[in-house]
Amino acid sequence: MATPQHTAPPSWCTADEWHARVQLAATYRVFHLLGWTELIFNHITLRVPGPNKHFLINPFGLTYDEVTASNLVKIDVDGNILSTSDYPINPAGYIIHSAIHRNVDDAHCVMHVHTSAGLAVACMHDGLSYSNFYAAQLHDMVAYHTFEGITVHADEQQRLLASLSDKRLLILRNHGLLSHGRTLAHAFVLLWTLNRACEIQVLTESMRGDVLPIPAHVTARATRDALQFSPDTGAGEAVLAALIRRVERIDPSYKA
Repeated sequence: MATPQHTAPPSWCTADEWHARVQLAATYRVFHLLGWTELIFNHITLRVPGPNKHFLINPFGLTYDEVTASNLVKIDVDGNILSTSDYPINPAGYIIHSAIHRNVDDAHCVMHVHTSAGLAVACMHDGLSYSNFYAAQLHDMVAYHTFEGITVHADEQQRLLASLSDKRLLILRNHGLLSHGRTLAHAFVLLWTLNRACEIQVLTESMRGDVLPIPAHVTARATRDALQFSPDTGAGEAVLAALIRRVERIDPSYKA
């Protein structure tokens, strides 16, 4: 994904880390643009390039449109802050995201949201309905994790990982949606598709008519044919880049 023009990396940061910071800050602004925000809560985390399992997380106390490349907080998987920051991190974000970053080798980006549609579907006993165009692209890609309360207890991490298994998407029951991907764009396009499926499901079920299910063999084929998930077609790179260009036109301050 092309990085918008920005200033040179500061002295305290490598070029690779600065690139990651700019891209992640831009994505926080994309979430703000889409309305995927929850005051100062929820998180997108991104691995810092290099041999260590360090990742970037939003400062706890800032809204998404206040996140910039320089104020993102670098932490390790034990929650230790490794960069100078005027803000703490949210323990709930650390518990969920560090479990995945620590244990899933290619989970370079983890995203968690409480969108209205996503949370509504997470509260339904049957979860995601494979009855619309977007859900049809998620055949056998979604796992579920039982709600245990606010995620601030480390002992939940192993149960969360067991629930996730080998899936890229996790519906946290009664709580929200989560994705992880090989790249920032990969995690984004997965989450976007799941959230869009939830939006259509909420509208469909509100009509109180008979929902037309899609047969499993059709959803399996649709998932194989879904271009946005394939590494051969960029795995969401063009989609996220287009949204970052929109952010750039509105407010380029994320690069600071």
